[in-house]
Amino acid sequence: MITLLVIAKEPRPGRVKTRLTPPFTPREAARLAEAALADTLDSVAAAPAGRRVLVLDGEPGPWLPPGFDVVPQCAGGLDERLAAAFAGCDGPALLIGMDTPQVTPELLTVGFDDCDAWFGPAEDGGFWALGLAEPDPRLLRGVPMSTPVTGAVQRARLVTAGLRVRDLPRLRDVDTAADAHAVAARAPHGRFAAHLARLTAAAGR
Repeated sequence: MITLLVIAKEPRPGRVKTRLTPPFTPREAARLAEAALADTLDSVAAAPAGRRVLVLDGEPGPWLPPGFDVVPQCAGGLDERLAAAFAGCDGPALLIGMDTPQVTPELLTVGFDDCDAWFGPAEDGGFWALGLAEPDPRLLRGVPMSTPVTGAVQRARLVTAGLRVRDLPRLRDVDTAADAHAVAARAPHGRFAAHLARLTAAAGR
């Protein structure tokens, strides 16, 4: 069975979603991050998997549902941290982040019968999901992260390695306030959308 990996930061003020400030305060941004992470973990918990792993920078909180193994992120750049997350798997694995609370269990239900890799492009040029039938950390190390070409470079790395790649739908990451409102509109029934609506109403934003 597949391993589902979520790479995330503990939602603490000043450490997460800093591009949401302004208009939100650091504490409000952290609460939005917590809601996004909770929605993401709920979807992972509802998707079929042999193992569910939270690769965490920080400490787990009450937002963590049962059924997850928690492992610390390694030191280094994001490429190294993603590579290390895959290195801890001994079979097929799909990794996602905490920036797409609109993700559903259906999107995370993938198989590798007719492909070697799954790739989920993000609207900002990155990627929100990466699945590997045979996790190989070398496929991620050295990929420039957090750039407009990150996704293109990562997908090309997979193709150059001779992998058969299937694409997941393009999703929008939550980085800015505009992103937050757009994503909430796509998933209006989740914790993230509800919390964003409360903050927006309270502040008249």
